[in-house]
Amino acid sequence: MKRPVFLEGVLVAGIASAAGAILFSIAGTLVAGGMALRLVVAAVSLAYILYLLRRSQQRIGRIVCIAAWLVVAAGVWIANPSLVIYIGAHIGLIWLCRSLYFYSSALPVLADLGLNALSVAAAGWAVIHSGSVGLSLWCFFLVQALFALIPTQVKRSSRCGDQLHSGHRNHDRFQHAHRAAEAALRKLSAIHSSREA
Repeated sequence: MKRPVFLEGVLVAGIASAAGAILFSIAGTLVAGGMALRLVVAAVSLAYILYLLRRSQQRIGRIVCIAAWLVVAAGVWIANPSLVIYIGAHIGLIWLCRSLYFYSSALPVLADLGLNALSVAAAGWAVIHSGSVGLSLWCFFLVQALFALIPTQVKRSSRCGDQLHSGHRNHDRFQHAHRAAEAALRKLSAIHSSREA
């Protein structure tokens, strides 16, 4: 499967924000507002992680990833920390999942961490100015869609790569010249010993 693209991320943001807003309004009638928000955060986080695992090209460790999410989500649910820590734990799980399944070097992982911080800032701005859970989720996942633009790995500069390849070529040339010199010495030695005999 191909890596997700930005427009797909925008579509996911729309679906996540609409589903989150509907779930919040339903849960809000059944439980207190803070508990309803925690339910929405957990549900949307799990759905997004399942989406990421589905779109990942790697097949190894998916069950472990889901089990880890369940353990951490249950732990923060039972521990009942502040809402900021609770949301931070779920965002950390999203970051960890993307780091493990979409990147193969440290710089993209750090860029994704920065993207998560930007997503939190956008969601915080939206909730402060509008008070809407749906709009906050929209802003969060809209910024999250930018992860499709982060390269999977940062390649070495071409100059460094050229030096590496030229060093390898020079080593091969040296080995070839060394073998040719040894063959020439054997021939000279053979000619010299035939003349003496």
